[in-house]
Amino acid sequence: MLCYIGGSEIDGHFSLINEACSMFAHTNPLHLDVFKSVARFEAEVVAMTAALLGSKEKSSGGQVCGNMTSGGTESILLAVKSSRDYMKSKKGITRPEMIIPVSAHSAYDKAAQYFNIKLWRVPVDKDFKADVKAIRRHINKNTILIVGSAPGFPHGIIDPIEELGHLASSFGICLHVDLCLGGFVLPFARELGYPIPPFDFSVKGVSSISVDVHKYGLAPKGTSIVLYRNHEIRKHQFVAVTEWTGGLYVSPTIAGSRPGGLIAGAWAAMISLGKEGYLKNTKTIMEATKRLQKGIEEIPELYIVGRPDMTIVAFGSNVLDIFEVNDMMSSKGWHLNALQRPNSIHICVTLQHEPIVEDFLADLKESVNTVKENPGPISGGLAPIYGAAGKMPDRGMVQELLVDYMDGTC
Repeated sequence: MLCYIGGSEIDGHFSLINEACSMFAHTNPLHLDVFKSVARFEAEVVAMTAALLGSKEKSSGGQVCGNMTSGGTESILLAVKSSRDYMKSKKGITRPEMIIPVSAHSAYDKAAQYFNIKLWRVPVDKDFKADVKAIRRHINKNTILIVGSAPGFPHGIIDPIEELGHLASSFGICLHVDLCLGGFVLPFARELGYPIPPFDFSVKGVSSISVDVHKYGLAPKGTSIVLYRNHEIRKHQFVAVTEWTGGLYVSPTIAGSRPGGLIAGAWAAMISLGKEGYLKNTKTIMEATKRLQKGIEEIPELYIVGRPDMTIVAFGSNVLDIFEVNDMMSSKGWHLNALQRPNSIHICVTLQHEPIVEDFLADLKESVNTVKENPGPISGGLAPIYGAAGKMPDRGMVQELLVDYMDGTC
């Protein structure tokens, strides 16, 4: 998941967005009256993205709005903060709680800590989708928000957004859909004929959506969007200050100053690709994903986790230490994500992978055979760390280890 753009870094799409970024690198949309062109770029990027995600549908209510952010985490943070404050104004909730599946992104944990919200993580069902009944059991008078992903980061599986929307509507609470990965794939995959379940503002009950332009939107890193069903919810995202001697101040996102160059780069990426470009790219990566999934299924020692809906394929093993396989793949130059519950690894297929799917499968088969014939950790590998962490019942100790690691590396 490191690079989504295909081709060389010195020409083509890379060159285009780099030029756009450099042309507007000096701009700051905090000053709307000065940098009017960047403000227009942002408005158009938001509008184009919203149109992909149901804003034109009658069921959306016709008021979908939003802002650009620095990434999926900030988009999620803002959606959670806005939901908290909206539900406080609507229901008077002062001890807020939110409910998410264990497959939901770690950004919700950040949001819970930052905004003093009690977080409930509930198990997924046997298909690794959000368990609607389990979420229902946790809803109480303090619940402000439930969450679904389309798809989830770990396994590439779309949660039952329609059922979650019905649940949110029934209890009068917010539903956020994380489309950071799927926002620039699922609308086009659906048009190409793939069986994609409903996931956007056309679903009653969806109150906000996060979507990254810097993933499959092929925009420069540091560009995401948070969308809301209406302005009544979005107003709770903003911070207005009236008692500062520096003057009156209002800001739409967590950052005050923002990089206009990145906004210009996102606009250039979307305008240059257009609908046909995204359709072509989606066809390419979806077909590559199916080839890769089929190849993994043909390796008897491995199994696919669930039924992937998009371009992420997670796989594990009942006979090998999958983290040792991951270490072997790392030694061959592949960088995969290690997952837990169940122990597995995943690959997120991008345009960079399309020409080398067979190379990946060949290295994977070789790695599996090596681990099968010579089980045990390799020098410098992370398998022992992941294995030990997964077995530690004291998750607080694992948290301390992670914090100490981060403190020593940055």
